[in-house]
Amino acid sequence: MTIFPRATLPALLAVALAATLAACKPLDKETGEPLDGEKAAQASADGDASTLDIPGLESEKEQVGYAIGLELGNTLVPVKDEVDLDAMLEGVRDTLAGNEPKVDQQQLAQIMQGLGQRMQARQQAAAEKAAADGEAFLAENAKKPGVQTTESGLQYEVLEKGEGAPPKPGDRVSVHYEGKLLDGTTFDSSLARGEPATFALDQVVPGWQEGLQLMAPGSRYRLWIPSELGYGEQGTPGGPIGPNATLAFEVELIEVMPAAAE
Repeated sequence: MTIFPRATLPALLAVALAATLAACKPLDKETGEPLDGEKAAQASADGDASTLDIPGLESEKEQVGYAIGLELGNTLVPVKDEVDLDAMLEGVRDTLAGNEPKVDQQQLAQIMQGLGQRMQARQQAAAEKAAADGEAFLAENAKKPGVQTTESGLQYEVLEKGEGAPPKPGDRVSVHYEGKLLDGTTFDSSLARGEPATFALDQVVPGWQEGLQLMAPGSRYRLWIPSELGYGEQGTPGGPIGPNATLAFEVELIEVMPAAAE
């Protein structure tokens, strides 16, 4: 869920690999479900329980290599335009084979520094464009019938009014919602998951906190959240919300659960 409050490339790669290994458990060949306890120990001893029937990836080593490649590939998406895949794989092979690297430590540092500078410049340009686009959108959106703007800059439209008391700081709420970027891309949806989200009001970004406190149970609102009330200059690491992104949500407040008395 990406509404909750706001690494270097090597760190991301390390995290991806660690997560992959941590998630690895022997699988039941028939059901594909992870094995636990004695069955897992026996499967590991047998050495073949986790090998699946996958065309083109017949051996366990091939499957493990491909799975780790997928995880590492996900971490490389932000820099995919900077990476020559063949050269990267050559570096991996040299490392695993213990071959003498083609670059020394000073050259390696210079290469990575250059990458960092290019990525920083690209991100800065994207952040500036997102800020300008968001500002222009909100200025036009504020003119539309039914759209109201609060002192903080939050914009909202009442689609359906509910009854009862709005939530207060510390309360827990149950909501259905769908979040979109300004280009219409849906980046998060409780509706798609088929179940509402439940959380404490102070666990979400400021725009959500303010917006929900305007709503009575049973209400359905549209919220437009400026970046400073959302994820700000950082966005969400690795996406899908970029720096300075203005966000659009449709939110239904299903239930308010008051904070427990101290």
